[in-house]
Amino acid sequence: MNDLQILEAVERYISGQMSSDERVYFEQLRKTDPEIDQLVVEHTFFMQQFDRFENTKKLKTRLNEVHIELAERNLIKSPKLKGKAKIVYLFNRYKKVTAIAASIAGITALTFSAMVWSVSPNNKNNADIKALNREISALKNQNSQQNREINNIKQNIPATINYTKGGTGFLIDEEGYIVTNAHIIENARNIAVQNAAGKDMTVNVVYVDVERDLAILKIADTSFMAQPIPFRIKKSSADIADHVYTLGYPRNDIVYGEGYLAAKTGYNGDTLTCQIAIAANPGNSGGPVLNRNGEVIGILSTKQTSADGVVFAIQSKYIHLALEELQNKDSTYKHLKIPSSTSLKGMEKTQQVKKISEYVYMVKVS
Repeated sequence: MNDLQILEAVERYISGQMSSDERVYFEQLRKTDPEIDQLVVEHTFFMQQFDRFENTKKLKTRLNEVHIELAERNLIKSPKLKGKAKIVYLFNRYKKVTAIAASIAGITALTFSAMVWSVSPNNKNNADIKALNREISALKNQNSQQNREINNIKQNIPATINYTKGGTGFLIDEEGYIVTNAHIIENARNIAVQNAAGKDMTVNVVYVDVERDLAILKIADTSFMAQPIPFRIKKSSADIADHVYTLGYPRNDIVYGEGYLAAKTGYNGDTLTCQIAIAANPGNSGGPVLNRNGEVIGILSTKQTSADGVVFAIQSKYIHLALEELQNKDSTYKHLKIPSSTSLKGMEKTQQVKKISEYVYMVKVS
């Protein structure tokens, strides 16, 4: 038989395509011809390399999936890339795996060459084959290590959280400090906020005042940094009949509501809140109440169930008091500074809303 016939017979033998008589004959041939036996061994090894190469490709794919999942859950720092840019980014991040795949591809080619040499009596080189085996063993060890790393990453991915209730909050500091209502996060096991783009971020509770129904949250991602906040938070109360509006999340999309200040005090003359004539729904709680100059005059808090359009808001001066109390208890918050100026004055309402929406968050609780 010539070389091609020998290779064809070997492939049929390895793949189980020979008849029983052919297989008996071929096995006898292996016993009597060491070259044929060596060729079967090497070709079996060659086919295994193809299988390993395919497994490595699957490993790369799983690495990409795990990385994207971690980035979407905000558990690792990663630029939000799309299309070809994302492919390039993931390749660079996991180029070690790519190098392994490329190495295996190269080794496969070398193995094929070694197999061809083995049928040519003038080109046998057992030393090269042994060196090749050592290199492949090293690659197998690297591949095993990579699998262990993937398993560790998978174990650290938290289970999907089913958020059952929520409200609204808004930034009071560019480093990720958000004010909302205390009743929204009451008895919460997990808390997250979602921005206007639909991105979820976990938060930590740094301050709670149940009596004033105020809470301050901190976005857990230490790299978070917002642009300068365009609105200011007033220390003084608003005037009766002032036109006001609010932004909140009674549903997945941000919702705008408009009305006016009906009273400077709340229910039964409560001085903590003020009364606003505005349409509000569950989920609006914790949202900012702003005047025509883009100044926060309160935080939407409760709705009077006995009357439509009667809503109470915690006066904005208590946000300042809450921050002062937090800073007095813990000096690490001394650097926090509530925005004291507005860049929205004189701007059309639609433009004001567009700018403010970036700083208003859905608060999600389970």
